[in-house]
Amino acid sequence: MPAAFEDVSFSELLHHPAATTRRLDMFRALRLRRRGAGDLALMRLDRMERDASVVDFTSRLLAGLLRTENTDVLRQALPDALPWITFLPDGDVDALLSELVDTARGAAALENLAPIASLLTQWRHSAEIYADPELLAALTREPEGDFGPVPAPGPGE
Repeated sequence: MPAAFEDVSFSELLHHPAATTRRLDMFRALRLRRRGAGDLALMRLDRMERDASVVDFTSRLLAGLLRTENTDVLRQALPDALPWITFLPDGDVDALLSELVDTARGAAALENLAPIASLLTQWRHSAEIYADPELLAALTREPEGDFGPVPAPGPGE
């Protein structure tokens, strides 16, 4: 299996496109470093399509497991994938699982993994707050802290 990726300057790709892209035989992707801008990734389309099919399969598998009431199995496996969930209250772990499955299914349908990454980042930040007693106390202290659940907007809002 090829290594994960290799760093290459963007100008190297521009000046030596054939030689640079041949490196994809040895690497999964090339990270194209750019001055003054975000890095880019270059990978083969067939690999990207395979990755997308794995994400689609995984999201459907998770959704199927939840529908068949195998949430206990998922809850037991989740700390291996997301060790920081140990800091979340039990109810939040259930909410995370539900949101993760829904988001993964939608993201796979759109072929865009950004919503999954965003969801995991948000939940990780929640776990960071629960892990720090001082921060949790500061954020939940009245009146500056948490005011509880936000009611759903009414019609026309």
